[in-house]
Formats: sequence, structure tokens, C-alpha cells
Amino acid sequence: MQQISAKEISIRHEVPYYSQWESADLVPGLLAGQVQAEADPLWQRSGATSEDEYAFWSWRICGMACLRMALDYWNLPSAGLVTLAREFLDAGAYVRRENGLDGLIYAPFAQHAAQRWGIKAQVRTDLTAAELPGLLSDGKLVMLSVHPSIRDPEALPPSRGGHLVLAVGCAPGHLQIHNPSGLPGISQRFAEVPWPVLTQFFAQRGVVLER
Repeated sequence: MQQISAKEISIRHEVPYYSQWESADLVPGLLAGQVQAEADPLWQRSGATSEDEYAFWSWRICGMACLRMALDYWNLPSAGLVTLAREFLDAGAYVRRENGLDGLIYAPFAQHAAQRWGIKAQVRTDLTAAELPGLLSDGKLVMLSVHPSIRDPEALPPSRGGHLVLAVGCAPGHLQIHNPSGLPGISQRFAEVPWPVLTQFFAQRGVVLER
């Protein structure tokens, strides 16, 4: 981690934020099981055709939220999150199973993103935290595989990976992320994750995005 601090890179890309649920303020209740996704009053904004379709995808759509943030930042056309998910389902980046879903599958995701929007999407399975400041200073955004409990600054994750967040900035002491399942006012927008804490959650894989 000393290598990161020595670079003394401070940068913040003013990327718009999207939660994977249309009503970002409902996230605490959704995660606690006190609110059902079907009850989200803004579900139609996602492009879903029904409450049930929205409820299915909303728990699985962190990658689409990260992509939409990047597309909006670069003034590229985007769509509702479920609309995007259906598009990437057709492209093979998701695979529907009887009881769930496989994905996001990085290679077909990157290929379709490049074909559809002309952006560079580099799949990395050996991505280190030390590389992130340099990537961000070069104007790139990075989708990172982290444990979903990264939303709670005090959490001790049981494993790494399983959820996607978007790296949007950094400073010598921390990484800044947009977390699609973050907690309002705490860990949604420009959430600061200290570098030593990041290593507890980060699976060292992701997708580097560049216009």
C-alpha cells in the first residue's frame, strides 16, 4: 500500500450516480427485508415490463448501474437498467437459469460494450489496487469486483468479490467509489474506501472502461 501513497495522485471524475434500485433511498429497507423491490414506486423507470421483472433484475443489476454511470459521464446513449440488462442477456453476458442468473460474465460484456458504444472495455483478472490511481489519472473508470458488504465501512467480509462498484476517484489515503447498492448518505456516491480496507473486499478482478 505504500506504493499507492507515494504516487500522491488525487483525482475525482464527476460521474453521475445510479443505484441498482430506482429509489436509492429505499436501499436500507430493501437490504433489511422491510421493503420489497416490487414496492419501489419508480420501478417503471428501469424499463421493466412488470414489478416482478423489476424485482428479479434489481438485485442482480449492479454491473448495469456501473455501465450506465460511465455512459452518462461520457455523454453516450444509455437506457433503463432492466432494458440494458435484457440487451446484455441477449449478448451472452447474463445466462438465465431456472432458479436464477449467471453473470455478469465479463468477456461478452466487454465485447458488447465495445461494439455498442465504441468504448474500450478491458477485462482484468489480475487487477491490483496499486494500479487504480494510474488508471483513474489516465481518464479511465474501473468496475471492481468487491464483496457487497463494502457498503458498511465497519464490515468484515467473509470473502472477496460478488458485487460490482465503479471506481471514480482516489487520493493517497483512499479510493472513491460509486456503489450501486450503497447506503444513502454513507456509501452510495463518492464513498471513500481506505486502501488497506479495500484489500479486504476486492477480488482483484474487474473491467477497465475507457472512451
